[in-house]
Amino acid sequence: MADEIDFDALLAQYKSDPFDYVDIYAIHTGRVTFKVSDGQEVTGPGGEWGQIPGTLLYEINRERNPKNISAGTNGIVTGIHLEFEGQFVEAGEKLLTIKHPLKKKEIIENILKEVLSLFSAPETAKYFFAMDIQSRIDKKGARAITIDSGDEILTMSLMKRDTPVYYKGEQGVIHSVYFKPGVSVAQGEPLIGICAPEKLPLIQKIITRVKADWDTDH
Repeated sequence: MADEIDFDALLAQYKSDPFDYVDIYAIHTGRVTFKVSDGQEVTGPGGEWGQIPGTLLYEINRERNPKNISAGTNGIVTGIHLEFEGQFVEAGEKLLTIKHPLKKKEIIENILKEVLSLFSAPETAKYFFAMDIQSRIDKKGARAITIDSGDEILTMSLMKRDTPVYYKGEQGVIHSVYFKPGVSVAQGEPLIGICAPEKLPLIQKIITRVKADWDTDH
């Protein structure tokens, strides 16, 4: 049960290691050329709409068709697999890790994921809120929206086909939204976090506790 989560242990864990470790994999088969080195600081996408690419991490060349892969987050490069430099690798081969310093807000969200009921992407696709839900969110905000199992809450856009997505899970409010409309989400990644009404005081307690325990906002 969520109420039995040891928040003291969780907070201690984040205080001793306030980082997320983002593994970077080969997006497809090809020959790899690294563009960063161990210990190098990298930045994620910039600009008002994230239109400026992050730091270039590696180039992968397949059939003389090179593709540049940039960082999706800021942090420090660790565990780079230099043995793959100039080598042909398979899709999904782990190439390096970005050690991303977590902000207070990210730490709160990570801890909340232990408590909220997560509704995950059924397939790798782009997602949008159903028009009725989006209209209610625009008027009142996501946390004013209560949803029940069986409600049509999302539209999945895949291969130019839109399919309604129905919520399965406990009744509750939409507490957290993890996707951006029109941005592809991998299968199994959380789309929204639902909070049962009786858990709202617990959620508030977590947020207050993290804010009080964290000296600085990294």
